[in-house]
Amino acid sequence: MVIKKFTLVFLFYFAFITLSRSQTYPSQNISLVGFIDPHNNSGIGTDGRKYSGCWAWHQSTKNKEYAISGASNGVFFIDISNPSTPSVSAFVPGKANCTWREIKTFGTYAYISSDDFAPNKFLIVDMQYLPDSVHIVHNNTNIFERGHTLWIDKSNLYVGSTTYTSGFSSMNVYSLATPSVPTLVRELRQDYSFINHVHDMYVRNDTVFASCGTQGLYIFKLLSNNTFTLLGSFTGYQSAGYNHSSFLTSNGKYLVFCDEVPSALPFHIADVQNLNNIQMKSSTKAYLNTTPHNPYLIGNDKAIMSCYQDGLLIYNISNPTSPALTGYFDTHPQGGGNVGNYFGSDYRGNWGAHPWLPSGLIVANDMQNGVFILNPSAAYNSTNSVSLPNNTLSLKKNNNIESLFMYPNPANDKIALQLNNSEQNDLTILDLLGKEVMHKSYSNGINDFISLTNLEAGTYFVNVKNKNGNMTKKLIIE
Repeated sequence: MVIKKFTLVFLFYFAFITLSRSQTYPSQNISLVGFIDPHNNSGIGTDGRKYSGCWAWHQSTKNKEYAISGASNGVFFIDISNPSTPSVSAFVPGKANCTWREIKTFGTYAYISSDDFAPNKFLIVDMQYLPDSVHIVHNNTNIFERGHTLWIDKSNLYVGSTTYTSGFSSMNVYSLATPSVPTLVRELRQDYSFINHVHDMYVRNDTVFASCGTQGLYIFKLLSNNTFTLLGSFTGYQSAGYNHSSFLTSNGKYLVFCDEVPSALPFHIADVQNLNNIQMKSSTKAYLNTTPHNPYLIGNDKAIMSCYQDGLLIYNISNPTSPALTGYFDTHPQGGGNVGNYFGSDYRGNWGAHPWLPSGLIVANDMQNGVFILNPSAAYNSTNSVSLPNNTLSLKKNNNIESLFMYPNPANDKIALQLNNSEQNDLTILDLLGKEVMHKSYSNGINDFISLTNLEAGTYFVNVKNKNGNMTKKLIIE
């Protein structure tokens, strides 16, 4: 099937770009070069989710660059060769209301999977005809129906959490010797049935760093006889949660990985030079409630971190025991640390990125907002830490003063407040003029529902004081 270039919707793209540039995105050392939000708002996923995984592709024969954006209703192939005016070259429709869509490329082929419930299909697209069109060469369930994540090493395609029309495998590997017809090489369950599922995997030279969710991190080797052997594992580490995804430094010494669930866990850097004795080097997060999602590395010192509502963060990890934040771009300014509120939904915002185009530009997908083309050069060239914007103010930094949880925000008739400590706490709500409109005291932490029915719609500030300091959060009443 041939998918031709969109023509009818081009008139709207400049409106999308103009709209994005009128929006203020908190940033430092990462600049916005281009933006596009081509979704037609049909088939949107839960939580207003329009986009998910993304990738990028360099067409060497024509020296053009493309962003490949997974969406809730299909896949967009976006020409970003002129990054300030990105345009959709092709759209391949897929299952609607889709939460997950992941893409990887090999040669001129794009491999696209989704892990949403059936009916679903594995998709292979030939991109050699871009920017005019793409050709669908496989859209079926006979190889597999669903896959949570993809990775390509050498000429092998790895698929995490592979679901057939009947049956499930924790991870499969397929040969791409004939790129349009992947052939099964091995199922991990044939060798290690105790692995329940592989959520994601980073693979280099047949060594698989498998993120196995609550089971932890396992490292396998695909041997020359096409069987897997276990090289090591890393479980029960500090701040362990749902081991989600990882990436290896170029020298193979350090692995950066994320634990996605529960929310607000740090990303980790571990020394993996001895797989029988993996050592944690550091655990880092930008804000108290930041949830890192996916890491991407360049060389041995640049870590690009996709962090849901806190956007894209770049760290210098040349000293793995002390990562330095050298730049950030908040693709999701409507929530997160910059406004001091995650609005009760930790898993909105920046899904992922691709930082390896020849131009050096980064393509980043924000689930609700669109596709961002970013210039990270200032962050790459800096070794000095930068400070993030923070709407949660603390006059005295002290480990004994905990984060104030406030939900919902914006609110209507009431809010829930929780502060886990054993202190005397004084809570005050102020209007925009600084006038006190409510005051309450608590003897041992805060766990309360507060009625707002006597307050008019508008902006307020919630302030909590105790012996360790005070903090203020903005509250909007609708």
